Amino acid sequence: MTAFSERLIKLRKQKGLSQEQLGAAVGVTRQTVSKWELGDTTPELGKLVQLSDYFQISVDELVGHAAENHGDSVVEMNGVPAVWHYEYKSKRTLFGVPLVHINIGPGPRRARGIIAVGNLSRGVIAFGGLAVGILSFGACSLGMFSLGGLSLGLLVSVGGLSVGALAFGGLAIGLFAVGGCAFGVYSIGGCAIASKIAAGGYAHGPIAIGDRVTGDVVFRFEQGFRSGDVRRAITEMFPGTWGIIADIFSAF
Repeated sequence: MTAFSERLIKLRKQKGLSQEQLGAAVGVTRQTVSKWELGDTTPELGKLVQLSDYFQISVDELVGHAAENHGDSVVEMNGVPAVWHYEYKSKRTLFGVPLVHINIGPGPRRARGIIAVGNLSRGVIAFGGLAVGILSFGACSLGMFSLGGLSLGLLVSVGGLSVGALAFGGLAIGLFAVGGCAFGVYSIGGCAIASKIAAGGYAHGPIAIGDRVTGDVVFRFEQGFRSGDVRRAITEMFPGTWGIIADIFSAF
């Protein structure tokens, strides 16, 4: 009896299936399942993939290679060897890419799908230690919209260290930056430095609004000022400024 046949018997019994029921689930006869479990024959690749999807384990785990090849720790669950590793890849694809690919566990588990979840993940929506996608969430994330400890976003970025067109974070760098320390064309933060308009505890820029300010035109909180004065200064110094930007800084 092979490692695969032993694994198949345990997985089938764990689900409480007869050989006939398992055969019906993957499109083969009871006799075929019996031959697999006796070790007389082994499934073709397509059937191995079907079995792995059905039991929601990787093909490596199904044939008994996962623990041996990857050094994963093995425990017993209901008498069945279980590796601390989970992988799921949907049968449905888009342009040859799985709609969902989940691959988590010790080591550099890579996931690539429209929705990808893994230690290293790439997808339209990506979650992981290192995540790359249009929407990305991870310790280190890169994408159009990204959230993470280290976050790089083409449009919106949120993180401890954040870089993006709209950046929000402890340290934020962007076209419009908001954070403890913010650097940008427009900046708001405890320490805000901007090439046009800055607002914060310490603000430096051509137009600066805050407690401690340096710049060409300054507005100090302690002296008081009117929102109309701020808007007038913005439109005179930077006439092309978007109305919403002028509204945000005038609100100070």
